[in-house]
Amino acid sequence: MTIVQMLSYHFMQRALIVGVLVSLCAALLGVSLVLKRYSMIGDGLSHVGFGALAIASALHLAPLAVAVPVVIVTAVLLLRLSQSSRVKGDAMIAIISSSALAIGVICVSLTTGMNTEVSSYMFGSILSLSRSDAILSVILSLAVLALFLLFYPRLFAVTFDESFSKATGTRTELYNTLLAVLTAVTVVLGMRMMGALLISSLIIFPALSAMRICRSFKAVVLCAAGISAGCFVLGTVASFFLETPTGASIVVADLICFGICSLLGSRD
Repeated sequence: MTIVQMLSYHFMQRALIVGVLVSLCAALLGVSLVLKRYSMIGDGLSHVGFGALAIASALHLAPLAVAVPVVIVTAVLLLRLSQSSRVKGDAMIAIISSSALAIGVICVSLTTGMNTEVSSYMFGSILSLSRSDAILSVILSLAVLALFLLFYPRLFAVTFDESFSKATGTRTELYNTLLAVLTAVTVVLGMRMMGALLISSLIIFPALSAMRICRSFKAVVLCAAGISAGCFVLGTVASFFLETPTGASIVVADLICFGICSLLGSRD
């Protein structure tokens, strides 16, 4: 089996195209989320996404059509509650994520049972990406990338000094909400291949790896994007030839890259 033969499969073509786009989205957003100490939002939203996908599967509804709006609303509520409630940050994420996961598991157990489709949402599967899902994923991924690039200066300002940005008239709440919404869309899109348990790695690892070897925000963003896309391709190819789980293989590739970047960074 060669690379050319691997690419002859339509499911591999869809997985690589969608996966690279989602990886780019996750890496770009991940830099801001890590710097704002809000990186675990991806993990929390993925659990909410699993609950929404499980309910959609039980009700025979289109998974992405249900999960995307549910996770977007949750991301906005999570941002609002963490800013105004006595329960802050990571505690609020833990409450929402565990509750959504429990609701999803109960819904599945009472209806379809833990079938292959539901299992793929939890652990990831490149076979679960249909042609219609791939088209929708590409459209949404390109929209996320376009919005990030369009509002890059504002997101940069809110990431590094939110108080100063607010004092200069920047609508910080609006751009924090935009960041949460873009993250929600990216998490749902990535879950189909990475699974709810591993999707947060796409957000955290590339950003941390890039921060080990780059100094400026722009350099970190560009480096993280390259690392994320590269590790996704390497992990997917390794998964195909070694017959290992796709999501886990991508995480291992990210882990190895993080180790290499840490070694290189320690020499500076």
